[in-house]
Amino acid sequence: MAVSFVTRLLTLALGYAYPAYDCYKTLQLKETQMEQLRFWCQYWILLAFLTAFESFADCVASWLPMYGEAKLALVVFLWHPNTMASHPETDGSGARHVYDEYLRPFLATHEADIDRGILELRARAAHATASHLRAAVALGRACLLQVAGRVSSQFQAMAPHEPGILWSRG
Repeated sequence: MAVSFVTRLLTLALGYAYPAYDCYKTLQLKETQMEQLRFWCQYWILLAFLTAFESFADCVASWLPMYGEAKLALVVFLWHPNTMASHPETDGSGARHVYDEYLRPFLATHEADIDRGILELRARAAHATASHLRAAVALGRACLLQVAGRVSSQFQAMAPHEPGILWSRG
């Protein structure tokens, strides 16, 4: 239990906090280097995909020994400059290698399907929002009519019962 907690803490520190701070430092440079920004964009894109995938993988693989440690090693591999020392053409980062060799080709192959899916989701979300908004307006209108009916019946109950006498304020 304690080892798992430490591993998660290290994953947060080394997978999120340190890269976020280094990304911040890159943005603060007087002349921001495009390659460094490209690297951090690749890193955060990969981390977003890994985080999304992790929600499914944790259910299946979290029971494996050293699973948390493997996740920690992966996020360090992605940003650590020495991870690709044997491949100088990749400019020294696991994120660049994984992005260029695996994720970018996968996304490029499925880009049209992904774009179509996003458009469909947006249309469904807009339809669902409009539908829920109409239902909320109808419910609000019904409640308002019910309140108005109760107020009206309260006024009628307070009105004098003699015919021909107009109800007036006292």
